Amino acid sequence: MTERVCLVTGAGPGTGAALARRFAADGYRVALLARDAVRLEKLAAELSGAAAFPVDVGDLDALRATLAQVRSRLGAPSVLLHNAVAGGFGSFESVTAAEFEQRFRVNVTSLLVLAQELAPAMIEAGRGAIVVTGNTSAWRGKAAFAGFAPTKAAQRILAESLARTLGPKGVHVAYVVIDAVIDVPWARKAFADRPDEFFIRPSGIADAVHHVVHQERSAWTFELDLRPFGESW
Repeated sequence: MTERVCLVTGAGPGTGAALARRFAADGYRVALLARDAVRLEKLAAELSGAAAFPVDVGDLDALRATLAQVRSRLGAPSVLLHNAVAGGFGSFESVTAAEFEQRFRVNVTSLLVLAQELAPAMIEAGRGAIVVTGNTSAWRGKAAFAGFAPTKAAQRILAESLARTLGPKGVHVAYVVIDAVIDVPWARKAFADRPDEFFIRPSGIADAVHHVVHQERSAWTFELDLRPFGESW
């Protein structure tokens, strides 16, 4: 881990891209993981030292193989940012078991595999960080989120378990709850009548995550909730 490497899952056009840009700006080599190869290559071309690794993190065997490629090409990541998410609306009557299990693999099981694969090198080095981006569904299960909220709640609890195990070994684990609508094109279209202060900016999320990763170890944060200043909560 002589060269700082940050691995970002779910390196899409919103939060994922903002995280990649923020850590690349700080001198990290960034491993970009997502399903869209074309979009990944375009983002990687914008960032010095970044590399694209197209993969569906819900395919656990493919994920393990991709992580081996990351270690071979860039080195062992000292920072893991798990931003990949699978979600959807629907009550318990409408969600299928297959949809539910697929979301659980992407949101939860992939985090387990990522930690199993990447944490040992962090432990050996005596340092490292794992940050998971969550949302309001990690706290409560509304009727229309029956096929999604349970996976985010489980994700948060897994992150807490990881934090309790890895913290004493020098690895900082944190869960960031994004209690807001992220400012991306589809959200702007869906909430066209809302003012700018209704949305949370991906760059603001990235700055907060970067701060958490680099906190002094006597004052680590586990759970951080973010929302716009105008949010009524």
